[in-house]
Amino acid sequence: MQFKNLRGIREDKDIKQKDIAKYLNVSQNTYSQYETGVISLTAEVLIKLADYYNVSVDYLLDRTDNPNIQR
Repeated sequence: MQFKNLRGIREDKDIKQKDIAKYLNVSQNTYSQYETGVISLTAEVLIKLADYYNVSVDYLLDRTDNPNIQR
């Protein structure tokens, strides 16, 4: 399953896959496979990405179009 919001937010911020991969301490290829759904995202990775982008995990998983965190 591809995650359009995960890829979209990265591209909107002009961030390269290699830079996010470095932040996550994974290879660029692994990160690419997260975006395309080849490798499942772990809870740890999702939380790190949500914190990095300051968006909700639901947004990253395409469960909502609203990036705002609901508290």
